[in-house]
Amino acid sequence: MKKAVRMYIDGTVQDVFFRGFVKENAERHNVKGFVRNLEDGRVEIFLEGNIQDVDKVVELCKKGPKHAQIKGIDMRPEKFQDFKTFKILHI
Repeated sequence: MKKAVRMYIDGTVQDVFFRGFVKENAERHNVKGFVRNLEDGRVEIFLEGNIQDVDKVVELCKKGPKHAQIKGIDMRPEKFQDFKTFKILHI
């Protein structure tokens, strides 16, 4: 079964290697989608793949890399879009 979610992470999540951390873990678990910094200081993450793999990456994103300080997470289900890779996007 496939799953897709969009997450918005708030806190100290920019300039702490958060996007690289998400990309590395998504690729490790064969999850596709994207991550990007938003102008309001949050990080947006779109993940899709097998349910178990997406759930693993979601749990890792909730903790973040070593220096991240997560204050809030907004997560919602999304329609599966069949991404072929995982990318770091730039606004």
